[in-house]
Amino acid sequence: MRPEKEYLIREASEHLEKSTYFFLTDYKGINSEQTSELRSKLAERGAEFHVVKNSSLRLAAKGKDLPDLSELLSGHTAIIVGGDDASGVAKDLGKYFKKTEKVAVKGGVLGDRMLSADEVVQLSKLPSLEVIRAQLLSLINSPAVQVVTILNKPAQGLLNVLQAKAKENN
Repeated sequence: MRPEKEYLIREASEHLEKSTYFFLTDYKGINSEQTSELRSKLAERGAEFHVVKNSSLRLAAKGKDLPDLSELLSGHTAIIVGGDDASGVAKDLGKYFKKTEKVAVKGGVLGDRMLSADEVVQLSKLPSLEVIRAQLLSLINSPAVQVVTILNKPAQGLLNVLQAKAKENN
């Protein structure tokens, strides 16, 4: 294999190692200014946008025992990787596509599961990681608040009786 091809496969393989998910997009018609805008938006979430050769990505994915990407690898392909919040990155991609009608999502992989373009859209509709953490914290905290309220009731009742008695005596 030619050294150039080995380099491209190694580079694609390194991209695949950056996170437990990646999204593939069609970047046809996007200029360098729009690419920079998208890259900076994704960088806020720790994600990266890279243009890749389809054949190099196919071979790199095969080397990593990922699902067969052949059906997604046609035309101009870019890969979005990195960051902890897959749904947030998908959300940003969806917003960018709505705004520019460019960079359409072809699909992706989450863990070892292949995602269609529709499933990536569904993923983008999930709450962000911060919202999910806040909801979980609320669920964990709720029973403790209820226990404290229940334990406080007898003392509050006694206090009310004593205050009523004190007012009665005055």
